Amino acid sequence: MNKKYSLHIISLGCPKNQVDCEIMANKLAASGFELNAAIEGSDCVLINTCGFIEDAKTEAIEAILEVAEYKKAGLAGSIVVTGCLTERYQHEVMKEIPEIDAAIGIGADRDIVKVCLKAAAGVKTEFFPDKALLPLSGDRLLFTPRHWAYLKISEGCSNRCSYCAIPGIRGGYRERDMESIVSEAEKLVAGGAGEIVLVAQDTTKYGVELYGEYRLAQLLKRLCRIDGLKWIRLFYCYPDKVTDELIETIASEEKICSYIDMPIQHCSGSVLKNMNRSGNASQLKALIDKMKKTIPGLSLRTTLMVGFPGETQSDFEELCEFVKDVEFDKMGCFKFSPEEGTPAFDMPNQIDEDVKSRREEVLMDIQYSVTERANRSRIGRVYEAVVDGFDGERYVGRSYLDAPEIDSGIFIKSDEELLPGDRIKVKITDYDGYDLIGEKTE
Repeated sequence: MNKKYSLHIISLGCPKNQVDCEIMANKLAASGFELNAAIEGSDCVLINTCGFIEDAKTEAIEAILEVAEYKKAGLAGSIVVTGCLTERYQHEVMKEIPEIDAAIGIGADRDIVKVCLKAAAGVKTEFFPDKALLPLSGDRLLFTPRHWAYLKISEGCSNRCSYCAIPGIRGGYRERDMESIVSEAEKLVAGGAGEIVLVAQDTTKYGVELYGEYRLAQLLKRLCRIDGLKWIRLFYCYPDKVTDELIETIASEEKICSYIDMPIQHCSGSVLKNMNRSGNASQLKALIDKMKKTIPGLSLRTTLMVGFPGETQSDFEELCEFVKDVEFDKMGCFKFSPEEGTPAFDMPNQIDEDVKSRREEVLMDIQYSVTERANRSRIGRVYEAVVDGFDGERYVGRSYLDAPEIDSGIFIKSDEELLPGDRIKVKITDYDGYDLIGEKTE
């Protein structure tokens, strides 16, 4: 590259999308692009979008339009857009927002240097190769703090939940071999990451494609052997695939956080069936009881959906009672979003938006009460915590109970100076909403 171009990167959506963006960022930096922390003054702005549900699409479009204003004002150069939004809507994106210089699919991410160079030189590009060409791995320029990192173990999904557009956007399930995952984890730890968060569309499916059987438990045991790795955290576990072996492995391996992110979506058998998911309240309760009984101090996160077509008031009340009974440590809730190309898009008995909003509010109010009781019970306990930073008044950190970026954390009082990545003992003294308050102790 003769001319040095400055580049600003915006990464939207889930951690899996962020990993893709970190791979692209590393390629661009290695090729000579100079990364700019601001939109203003950048020769090129790369936007890696999400397009999973309506809110994500809105966020992506607003981000593109904001950058377009900088471009029109002469404060920024070319705009390159990739990710789920462009993969899903392809030629429509540039047609609707002509300020975009390149709109590419996820399969073009491997050619991101070429695309950005063309855009910076004023050449328009639309390029949508096979989505299976999206790299499963690669050297990364991490966007996370030095002391923790995401690690993607597979891509795509073949579960075909009736509301989900992901299989159409990201393609069918593909996975990395165990050696490459372990090798990347070793590099991340050597670079200072004491905590690794495993991500995929469905982490619990790992092993089926390459080895013909579930091998997440075996992968976790391999990762536990890495010197210097302190915490391993699991995201996106599918309840049907949480095996006894996996539960026992989490319980017995010290480095694996007693933390599982397991989105169940609902508990009503009829709603789950319409979602093309299996199970019911009693089966889910039995699994969760087994997990809590076997894994000491389990912190269980889930995601629920309200307003799915045909969800009756009785279904919703069953879900409310389930949340009260199970007492999830962390819970997110979102309203059903009818997505084009999915079976649920035009299912009969669609739910009114006002009803969805009320149900979401009621469910989150229930969860807040659950969280408040749990946080009150933690006063006086001592936890190992990792320091994430300083907010100007207090140090901010997390115990094993909390995942980075997504969950709450601990506000920490300390007379000693602390640095990001420091691991300390914290005694909980109070709580503030979802967050705990504590002080450094010996």
